[in-house]
Amino acid sequence: MVRERSREARLRRMAQRQGLRLVKSRRRDPYALDYRAYWLVDEESGEVVFRTEVGGGVSTLDNLEAYLTRKG
Repeated sequence: MVRERSREARLRRMAQRQGLRLVKSRRRDPYALDYRAYWLVDEESGEVVFRTEVGGGVSTLDNLEAYLTRKG
């Protein structure tokens, strides 16, 4: 849990440097569709530019990190 929080904080800083804001779902119901989901929101326009897909066996933080570290 601590490692996940520190990784989330690192990704939050990465997003901020790119002009994005990392938003985490507040859902507490594990059956909700957006439970443990994340969104990247453009700071200027307020538009969602990326959202993690929940499920599929891949960590949502992995998907988020892949998006933030993409080249180009």
